[in-house]
Amino acid sequence: MPELTLLHAQMPARDRVSTSQTQQAASAVEFEALVLAEMLRAAGAGKPTTGIEGGVGEDQFSSFLVDAQARAIAARGGIGLAEMVMRATIETGGTARE
Repeated sequence: MPELTLLHAQMPARDRVSTSQTQQAASAVEFEALVLAEMLRAAGAGKPTTGIEGGVGEDQFSSFLVDAQARAIAARGGIGLAEMVMRATIETGGTARE
């Protein structure tokens, strides 16, 4: 998040987005990371590929690895889900549809 505020401070005033838009963008990226993490888990990411297993600890900590991988993918553009969420948010004026 500090990168976003630093980038925001360096932008010309006419190009700056509001703090709420910055927070919405960060939330959209976090949402994409959550979706990607579930997709990675469904695809078997974090599961041992060899016969040697790490036991209970491996199962518990593999979720952290998958979450970190999903956040890294989302932060670098992901699959475009965050962008679609932001476009929908802008089109609706930031309000939820019923």
